[in-house]
Amino acid sequence: MDLISQEKLEHMTSMEKIRLILDKVKTGRIVVLESGLTPDEEVRLIEMTMTEIRVDEFSGIEIESYPSRKESSSFLDRILGKGFKRRMTVIGPANQLRTVEKDQYQISTKVSVGD
Repeated sequence: MDLISQEKLEHMTSMEKIRLILDKVKTGRIVVLESGLTPDEEVRLIEMTMTEIRVDEFSGIEIESYPSRKESSSFLDRILGKGFKRRMTVIGPANQLRTVEKDQYQISTKVSVGD
């Protein structure tokens, strides 16, 4: 399991974050991001994952994030994904990580080792 700090992520571009996550998850690692991803980054991560799925090699990802906390109430900010405090995100191989329960304070997962 890799725990990645907010300080490391804030110095990376969106594509660098996504590539880092995908490279780790494809090797079977579970990644926990302290500051999470923006909604746009999550969409891009899912899109890239879909292009890299291979039978018997990479089955995709499981991703869970805490609900976002609004810092701004502007309608335009909400549409653009701005004004939200990013929160912790857990990402892992779909065949190893299953979300059992999630609420605003905790994400519970079940992790299986290998296939």
